[in-house]
Amino acid sequence: MTQASLFDQTPVDKHSLPLAEVLRPTTLDDVVGQETVLGVGSPLRNLLENGSLTSLLFWGPPGVGKTTLARLVARYSNASFQPLSAVSSGVKELREVIAQAQERLKLYQQPTMLFIDEIHRYSKTQQDALLPYVEQGTITLIAATTENPSFQVAPALLSRLLLVRLQPLDRSAIFRLIQRAIDHWGNLTLTREACDFLADYANGDGRSVLTLLDAAYRCAEPYTPQAMDSSATDAQGKPVGRLIRLELLERLAQQNRLNYDRDGDAHYDHASAYQKSMRGSDADAALYWLAKMIAGGEDPRFIARRLMVTAAEDVGLADPQALVVATAAAEAVERLGMPEGRIPLAMATAYVARAAKSNHAYVALDAALADVQQNGKAYPVPMHLRDGHYAGAKQYGHGVGYHYTHRAPEQLQHFLPELLLGTRYLHWPPSAGVE
Repeated sequence: MTQASLFDQTPVDKHSLPLAEVLRPTTLDDVVGQETVLGVGSPLRNLLENGSLTSLLFWGPPGVGKTTLARLVARYSNASFQPLSAVSSGVKELREVIAQAQERLKLYQQPTMLFIDEIHRYSKTQQDALLPYVEQGTITLIAATTENPSFQVAPALLSRLLLVRLQPLDRSAIFRLIQRAIDHWGNLTLTREACDFLADYANGDGRSVLTLLDAAYRCAEPYTPQAMDSSATDAQGKPVGRLIRLELLERLAQQNRLNYDRDGDAHYDHASAYQKSMRGSDADAALYWLAKMIAGGEDPRFIARRLMVTAAEDVGLADPQALVVATAAAEAVERLGMPEGRIPLAMATAYVARAAKSNHAYVALDAALADVQQNGKAYPVPMHLRDGHYAGAKQYGHGVGYHYTHRAPEQLQHFLPELLLGTRYLHWPPSAGVE
């Protein structure tokens, strides 16, 4: 068995590699956009610069540097870098890597850094299979995930990893990536509109920008700068530069990108923002989050359910018509489908957001549920309130003493169990006109 190394690779023509791979950072100073976790003096940077190996979990959206950081961990620690994708590997591949790591450690005293991308796609059994080898130090595990690890990574494994959360790249970081691409090619010019488009298109994902820029460069029009100089033309005076305009990027991109995973955190995070915006009476914010969910391909029936819940939970008795409007919108979406269904969703969203708010009804119900389920107050129905319509009911005392309210509205009678008399669950504000 030969000693594996991250750097023992067959030379590859860089022109055949994706731009994102060509420009992949090789030092910590080359990494853009993660100053919070990699800034000078930060714990993670100190850890890496000291060559220390510890198991890590990088959590963040696509294209923010998770794989790059994993490679840098191996480089700074001189560990053998062994990558696996949870999408295409299983326990068999894991066992092979473990066996090689054990032999590598025995023969060469070289540690192995196992990088597992998309670890949330491993089952609990597969994740648990890693535990003994992480604990024994056979491997140092570096994992990456785009999903919330609290829900997607087994607790036993998560407790053995240092969690590092990475953020989407901001516009300044995206512009720095664009400048690196320009410097790499040396003969590229982008219009200001093209640069702004790339920053918007990125949506925090640096890899997507470099992928689009790579494609645009390969089919960009020849360009001769107005200020002609020897560096702008070849020996025959023909232009050698390339120009990327906004129109080319728009044609290549086809549509704007959204970091929206209907099966992941984005599904619930956007629904939460949507519902909280309506609760906070911010119609503009609610419509924005509605737009993002629609643009992301969210199931409109899921949106409609969130809308009905908010109408009942947060508007409630302050404007009961809100639930009617939300329910009508849900039915309209079922009948119309999309894209027309967006119209009743918008109407109902704006109505619910602008409506007065009251949660008194469900808060009262929850208080009653607490008495019944937790506080030992699950009392039987009083005799006078029991069903007295069947033959023989009176001889059991069922219904005896009950006064039909419509015939005797002035008759005082109690409807709670005796031990709960005087209890109030619904505390309605006097200003609402209901008491």
